[in-house]
Amino acid sequence: MTGPVQSIERAAAILRLLAGGPRRLGLGEVAASLGLAKGTAHGILRTLQHVDFVEQDAATGKYQLGAALLHLGTSYLDVNELRSRSLNWADALAARSGEAVRLGTPLEGSVLIVHHVFRPDDTFQTLDVGALLPLHASSLGKVLLAYGTATVEPAQKPLEAYTRHTLVDPERLARALTEVREVGWAAEIQEMSMGEAGIAAPIRGHGGLVVGAIGLSGPVERLCDSQGHPRPSLVTLIREAARAISRDLGAARW
Repeated sequence: MTGPVQSIERAAAILRLLAGGPRRLGLGEVAASLGLAKGTAHGILRTLQHVDFVEQDAATGKYQLGAALLHLGTSYLDVNELRSRSLNWADALAARSGEAVRLGTPLEGSVLIVHHVFRPDDTFQTLDVGALLPLHASSLGKVLLAYGTATVEPAQKPLEAYTRHTLVDPERLARALTEVREVGWAAEIQEMSMGEAGIAAPIRGHGGLVVGAIGLSGPVERLCDSQGHPRPSLVTLIREAARAISRDLGAARW
């Protein structure tokens, strides 16, 4: 058997690097980050640009992911059974709650947002599909951690503190995950971003295994009461939506 093709491995590494940050990267930054010669990095970037997997900003000369790659990702999401069976329920949840809805699955130690329904009002919102969220600091991630769908290794890599409320102590996080299993839903209150909150519930597939999570996200004052606790009415709506999607995926009643 032949070994891996080095040029493809390097191209994949460049795409992962560009996908991992919020800003464009210059040729020198890409080369230095991956330990490549500038000429090698430039050749790969030019090839990726030719097939529209990478775009170059005309003003700065820096690179970002291209439209063709986004289309491939969207095509994958469209055939994802979890997403396709959740579309109608997610839309209904957004309409009934008045809040933004996100659907997440585990991916390489993070939560991948595979579907996002905007809050049904006229405020400016950014599409989160394709975004990666931290497991320990998001309500979607806590659900996946609590039911063993995803794992973190805090002993090997300390958990990142996004705010002063983020649970980075392994024992505190373990207690929080135990509570998630007891009550059947998870919340994050200003743990990933100050002023923001999230509530999520597990989605189960065949055999009752948790395969994803659905949740609401938005300002604390909208999702929580005056005591800073998630509003019970929203928790009920989320759990109802999660149960409905689970039934569509073949899970027994729970």
